[in-house]
Amino acid sequence: RCFDLVLVFISNMAEEARGICVRDVAATDFIKSYAEHLKNSDKFDLPVWSDTVKTAVFKELAPYGDDWYYIRAASIARKVYLRPGVGIGQLQKWYGGSYRRGTR
Repeated sequence: RCFDLVLVFISNMAEEARGICVRDVAATDFIKSYAEHLKNSDKFDLPVWSDTVKTAVFKELAPYGDDWYYIRAASIARKVYLRPGVGIGQLQKWYGGSYRRGTR
């Protein structure tokens, strides 16, 4: 009986001592909070053209949200952190799409 209590106590200590990393937090929660951090930070400036630009050639309209740029930057930062060797090609696969030109 006493041994079981010691094991429970040790397992609780191990859980408390363990640090929290990006993998432990849900993606939506992390992206929302990190985008808010980027928005409030002085080191990250919003480009002038961010309110009129489309995110891709095949899109018809620009994003509706005012902080879409911060959300996209936070999402990219999370993906680069989780996969350190990721390049432009992989990001293009994740965030890009196909431009359907119709029939020719």
